Amino acid sequence: MGTSGMQCEKKFLDKACSTYKTAGSYQQQAMKDLILRTFLPYMTNNTKSVCLSLGYAEGYEAKILSECVKELDVIEGSQQFYEQGLEDNIANVTLHYSLFEDFIPENNKKYDYICANYVLEHVENVTIVLSSLKEMLKDDGLIFSVVPNARAFSRQLALHMGLIDDLKGLTENDINHGHRRVYDRVAFNRDLEGAGLSIIAQGGIMLKPLADFQMDKLIDTGILQTEHLNGLYRLGMEYPDFCSALYAICKK
Repeated sequence: MGTSGMQCEKKFLDKACSTYKTAGSYQQQAMKDLILRTFLPYMTNNTKSVCLSLGYAEGYEAKILSECVKELDVIEGSQQFYEQGLEDNIANVTLHYSLFEDFIPENNKKYDYICANYVLEHVENVTIVLSSLKEMLKDDGLIFSVVPNARAFSRQLALHMGLIDDLKGLTENDINHGHRRVYDRVAFNRDLEGAGLSIIAQGGIMLKPLADFQMDKLIDTGILQTEHLNGLYRLGMEYPDFCSALYAICKK
């Protein structure tokens, strides 16, 4: 990416990051816990593994991942979130201030696992990012990816209530968070396979009946408890098309 393109993209990121606050969201933290719960069984060599994660944000995912691997590299394109990561100073985490498209690991480093969670809906060119990740992956390595689901039950409910006109249209909230596209399963698989990746497992993470702010209120007041969230997670295995997010586990 050229210099002017990099500057524009970083401005785009900084603007989106100013609206991206998940530390106080019970729903978003629950989702991150469930994502790792889904992926950890596939991370079989944790004590020796080297992992790459795309995006630091407020550090919630990085802090959990760092306890599961020997070494964790994190790419962060937002100055604000990069500085937050430096301040957190997690022992086995190395932060790299870079756009995902421009990151080149030192000494041709290869990774056992690469986590690209809630990334593909943001980037300008999905194929470039995924192809780059494939090159950084060890031959027996795995890429884990998660995207918001256009067909989530909550989004379909909003469509029938007249709050949105198109399941795949960008809402005001999507735009504020820097989303450039909304994925369903077909589009997600097409992008992954188009970059030369083979999907070995896929599904949905947590059936979500209501919007995030409504879920937060229900969790905060105790109406939804851990047992309910676990039940929604299990229901999501049966009805992936209604889940909050779609996941895929890929190899070369």
